[in-house]
Amino acid sequence: YGMKNQTVINEFILLGFSYGLRVQTLLYLVFLVTYMVTITENAIIIFVVKRNHHLQKPMYYFLGNLSFLEIWYVSVTLPRLLFGFWSQTMTISFSSCMTQLYFFISLMCTECVLLAVMAYDRYLAVCHPLRYPAIMTHKLCFQLSILSWAGGFSISLVKVSFISRLTFCGPQVINHFFCDISPVLNLSCTDMSLAETVDFALALVILLVPLLIIVFSYCGILSTILCMPSAQGRRKAFSTCTSHFTVVIIFFSATLFMYARPRRIHPFNLNKIVSVFYAIFTPALNPLIYCLRNKEVKEILRKII
Repeated sequence: YGMKNQTVINEFILLGFSYGLRVQTLLYLVFLVTYMVTITENAIIIFVVKRNHHLQKPMYYFLGNLSFLEIWYVSVTLPRLLFGFWSQTMTISFSSCMTQLYFFISLMCTECVLLAVMAYDRYLAVCHPLRYPAIMTHKLCFQLSILSWAGGFSISLVKVSFISRLTFCGPQVINHFFCDISPVLNLSCTDMSLAETVDFALALVILLVPLLIIVFSYCGILSTILCMPSAQGRRKAFSTCTSHFTVVIIFFSATLFMYARPRRIHPFNLNKIVSVFYAIFTPALNPLIYCLRNKEVKEILRKII
């Protein structure tokens, strides 16, 4: 590209959901309700875990971390989208776009690691129940949660620093409802092969390493459960893992679909639909999955209500 006759962009237009007014109003209401429900559910989980000494266990400590993460995760994209619906202005400055991209990717990477940590915790609880209290100390729980957050935020910093160095010179329209890697990269008019390679390599690392830990943990859990003599014991062990396993399947199937494949292939409208699912609806679903499958949490919520 000749850069002489191209102006460098310093703001983008997010297309969002450019349908008729009726559909937009409906979407606005759906997203607003989803946002409020997500914040409320996750805040309740954090409150319940903090206040109850019955729940001072590693599993619930990590669940509190996950709920805290989900609150920020929806807050990175949804308020801006709702404001766009309401004001009909969908422009976003280059720096705001990069900030949104950074926090969204950071929280997603953190969730990958956190879900792997939770799988390891379940593995120790089911496969080494006698040694579990000695291994999963408060100190280790704290270190593992710090590792999740620090790992997620530093990997994202590398990704976004490469993307932000690119030059963008139009068209300035992003066919998405927030600044995501793929639609932003597609607007670059400089050679982006290095940024793409770094992004793809780090996406594989942050998705595949936690995924392998989860797979190995669940293989160990499954073999231990199948060797248990009593059906009661098997049922109890299964029930402590099913909610986490459900969340893992939903989260990783969406993120692998979006981020672990070459950039140029996928149609953007499909991207938008999948993004709505994992960026807006899953944070609202996760607390429900955890609470509906969990006897202890259900009992405590019943007492509070």
